[in-house]
Amino acid sequence: MFELYVIIVNMLGFFVMAVDKQKAKKGKWRIAESTIWLVALLGGAIGAMLGMQLFRHKTKHRLFRYGLPFLALFDIVVYLIFYQ
Repeated sequence: MFELYVIIVNMLGFFVMAVDKQKAKKGKWRIAESTIWLVALLGGAIGAMLGMQLFRHKTKHRLFRYGLPFLALFDIVVYLIFYQ
């Protein structure tokens, strides 16, 4: 069950970055940064980080550039603890 959660929350993180990038390009309503951080804090940092790199979104924001990799590393450690 935990594996399914990890997959879904990371897909959500990736999806949130993709949608926010598209909305930014079109000048439309954006997804709040607090929402992106919430998804990342709930375990979706790896997906959000991959989305950030793939879509080149929020890469100039220091908080995202350094914070998401830190959270992704934290997520990996937590995942490894659950599998030990």
